[in-house]
Amino acid sequence: MNNPIWLMTSAFPKLTFDQVVKKVKSAGAQGMELCVFRKDGTRADHTATHLDYDHFTRDDAAKLIDRLNKEQIRLSLGAYDNMIGGPADVRVQNQNHILKLIRIAALLGGDANDVVVGTFVGYNQELGREDGGFQKNLDEYKKVFTPIVRYAESLGVTLVYENCPMEGWQPASAPTTYNNLPCCLAARKLMYALIPSKAHAETYDPSHDIWQCIDPCDVILNSDMKRIRRIHIKGTRNFTANAHAVYWGRVYPMQQVSQALAKKAKVPTTTNEWCRYSYEPRLPGFGGSDSLDWAKFLELLMAKGYQYPFVIENEACNSSHTGNMGATMQGFQATVLNTAPVVWPLVEGKGFCFDTSKLPALKDAAKKDLPVVTMDQLC
Repeated sequence: MNNPIWLMTSAFPKLTFDQVVKKVKSAGAQGMELCVFRKDGTRADHTATHLDYDHFTRDDAAKLIDRLNKEQIRLSLGAYDNMIGGPADVRVQNQNHILKLIRIAALLGGDANDVVVGTFVGYNQELGREDGGFQKNLDEYKKVFTPIVRYAESLGVTLVYENCPMEGWQPASAPTTYNNLPCCLAARKLMYALIPSKAHAETYDPSHDIWQCIDPCDVILNSDMKRIRRIHIKGTRNFTANAHAVYWGRVYPMQQVSQALAKKAKVPTTTNEWCRYSYEPRLPGFGGSDSLDWAKFLELLMAKGYQYPFVIENEACNSSHTGNMGATMQGFQATVLNTAPVVWPLVEGKGFCFDTSKLPALKDAAKKDLPVVTMDQLC
């Protein structure tokens, strides 16, 4: 029982790498999921770029590993975009960017140093609207990700998919909100069957199942623990009795209709693409409870032998969404303390503490530099 607790750096979009390292240590965390989004990407929410992905060399990797060992912190990489849907040119740019991150992870030691690459798969809505659209998205996933996973495997790197549906990735007038293929357990199982490689796994974020009325503990009980390489710590508080939930239910998204008609009928309606369900993002242990029994969830993971980092993803309304750095750090610090009693040992006179003596030193960087590759070279 000595799992590290990390921070996801999307909460620090304006900070430098050095400043992020200081925030990680001041929060009492042991590492970070380092966000490395494309600077020219199409996403406008929860993005950050804390590494020079276009000019990263083997020497840079060696220096970074030395820095991480001295600071006694660890990292992984992440960039979350639509890889199989959206405009074709943007899609390819997103795919090529993930290949750059896989290369960087390999230079940093890859699986030998537990440097994974976090990503979305995305969803092709044009295919999704056709008959058999879900299967067609699975087929598109296999086509796109087979060479990507093969490339990662050749370099000793694991790709991990997050299960966020990205319910706001379409206009508020869109009838559905399924925008990321692995957002349900069935899809993830099917994906592993389509590409039976150990070089891809998942980041499980319970908050995305909570608002879908799924108990994350049931998901864990039905998951292959060998495929769970990261847990995102992020809570959700469901609003069960407010007008949005009562009028529209919780199974289907709230729909956009004529505002004049809605006003006449006195029916609440969605005002933006993210206002489709009745919930708010929270952080466990900060500012009140949410809709998950966190002790039960964490205890189950530990009982099932989970040994990897818990990564706090701060998108809480009362923390990072305030735009106040003080509140952002308070949220992180409170969540570290809320998680610690289940995942850290109890130390006499100090309380629950991470045992740094059991933190293995990072292995050296790759022996030689690696060329940048693109999708057209792999396919």
